[in-house]
Amino acid sequence: MSRSRSFRSRSLCLGAALAWLAPLAALADGCPAPGQWRVAGGETLTTAGLMAELAGSDVVLLGEQHDRLDHHRWQLHTLAALHAHRPAMVIGLEMLPREAQPALDAWVAGELDEAAFLEQSDWHRAWGFDPDLYLPILHFARMQRIPLLALNVTPELRGRLASEGWAAVPEQERFGITQPAPAPPAYRASLEAIYAEHANRNDDPADLERFIAAQLVWDRAMATALVEAAAEGPLVAGLMGEGHLADGDGVPYQLDDLGLGNHRSLLPWAPGPDCQPPAALADAFYALGDESTFQPPEPPRLGVLIGEHADGVLVQGIAPGSVAEAAGLAEGDVIVTAAGLPMARPADLTAVIGRQAPGTLLPLEIRRDGERRELLARFPPAAS
Repeated sequence: MSRSRSFRSRSLCLGAALAWLAPLAALADGCPAPGQWRVAGGETLTTAGLMAELAGSDVVLLGEQHDRLDHHRWQLHTLAALHAHRPAMVIGLEMLPREAQPALDAWVAGELDEAAFLEQSDWHRAWGFDPDLYLPILHFARMQRIPLLALNVTPELRGRLASEGWAAVPEQERFGITQPAPAPPAYRASLEAIYAEHANRNDDPADLERFIAAQLVWDRAMATALVEAAAEGPLVAGLMGEGHLADGDGVPYQLDDLGLGNHRSLLPWAPGPDCQPPAALADAFYALGDESTFQPPEPPRLGVLIGEHADGVLVQGIAPGSVAEAAGLAEGDVIVTAAGLPMARPADLTAVIGRQAPGTLLPLEIRRDGERRELLARFPPAAS
């Protein structure tokens, strides 16, 4: 199946899927200005014109790049517009697993401040991206008493389901999540490309199948939570990485398999000078302006591919020219501590690195060939 296909081609063409937009008056042809939307056929719509139609959906998915400030501000803008049309609303978050639901409930009820919420939700271990990017959305939900829903499951559960199979994990331990629909050919091809870029190319081919299976668990878990919430009657808006919804793959595909067809996928888009259409497919694209001046600086990067290990965090690959390479880290090392803190899983290391200031040293204790060693990772100073 070609990546250029309409993502509704499994059941109907994209034009038919967007027939619900036909009554709306389109603006003049041309590249959408910042704050406008592009929909099927290249039409440009205003937020005021589009939101009333979107609010009739059961589920609306808002894609993001996790470290983009402008993407999260767009999400907040869109959530507020949807809420104005349909106050009975739930906001679902890819960022947190089901175990964090009590913390989300307490946050919305006003029982937790920011620090307590981040601690009780285990934000830094569960997600790792800067919470400041998401806190305006969380505050909006609390101000409006909009329920927040944890859509995800832990990496441990994804790993069990991908490796051991569904029959080996009792239903109550997998939150009632059913086996996902198999990946369509185009989605599988994109996952294979991601695996080839980020994983050890010398791995057993079975690792590719486990990687794809884990991704499908991820998609199915979020789709299941969205369907369950929509069954109660509110509009459910799901925030998630754009790879989980672009081209109708991922979560939209699993929603269809679960019998929920009334969903829409939205993505932010920064038009270039030639206003070429977006590479991905979605129901509507929001045109961003140039927000680069306000984008936070790139987070510090160690430059390692990491994985689980019983004794700490396993180094599976080293990026050429990276901080890790300069520090002397090698593939196969196990990082036992970082900044004096024990490393139990990859999210622990991600959180420590995320707090590392430019131009500073990060002490690492590693295990290599059965021996413990100490290394210092030197992060470059901030660009002037």
